[in-house]
Amino acid sequence: MSDSNGNGGTTGGGPNELAGVTVAFLVAPEGTEQVELTSPWQTVLDHGGTPRLVSTELGEIRAFHHLDRADRFMVDAAVADVSAADFDALVLPGGVANPDFLRTDPKAVEFVAGFFARGKPVAVICHGPWTLIEADVVRDRAMTSWPSLHTDLRNAGAHWTDRPVVVCTNGPNTLVSSRKPDDLPAFDRALVTAFAGQPAAA
Repeated sequence: MSDSNGNGGTTGGGPNELAGVTVAFLVAPEGTEQVELTSPWQTVLDHGGTPRLVSTELGEIRAFHHLDRADRFMVDAAVADVSAADFDALVLPGGVANPDFLRTDPKAVEFVAGFFARGKPVAVICHGPWTLIEADVVRDRAMTSWPSLHTDLRNAGAHWTDRPVVVCTNGPNTLVSSRKPDDLPAFDRALVTAFAGQPAAA
C-alpha cells in the first residue's frame, strides 16, 4: 500500500500462503484507523496475496490515528463497481467513523453481505462489526470487538466474548474478529490462516 505521497512498505520475503488470493479492504472516505488498515494489508502482501482498497468512491481516503488525521491512500475500486464475486476474502478495519459511514451506504452493506452469501472469509476488527450488524450477518456467530460494541452485537444475535481474536466457523464462512490495535499480531496471523487456500475469485 502506498499513501498519496508514494510511501509504501515492501512486500517482504514471507511464505506464500496467500498466493493467488485477492483480498478486499473496505473503508469509508474518512475515519479508518490507519494501523488497522496498514498492518493486515502488509500481512497479505508478505504472504503473497493481493490486497485491493475499496471505498464508496474513487480517489483518496483519509486514515486516522484515533482522532487525529493521518495519511491518505488511493482507492483501487468503488464499491458500486465491484462485488464479492471479484474477491476471495474481505478485511474490515475499524475506527469509529469508518464503519458508522459504511453502514449507511447500501452498496457497501450489500458488498459485505455478499461475502457471507458466497461463503468467503471475512476479518473484522475494532468498530468494524457495525457494518456486519447492518448486513445482518452476525446472528449465532462467535465474535469479539471494541468493548463498546458488545451490546450492539449481542442484540444482533452474536455471541460476544472479550478475547484478542475469535475465529468463528459456525456459519456460512470463516469469520475472524479482534478488539483493537494491540490485537493486530493475533488478528493478522488468524486472517492468514483463514484466507489461505481460498480459490481464485469466481
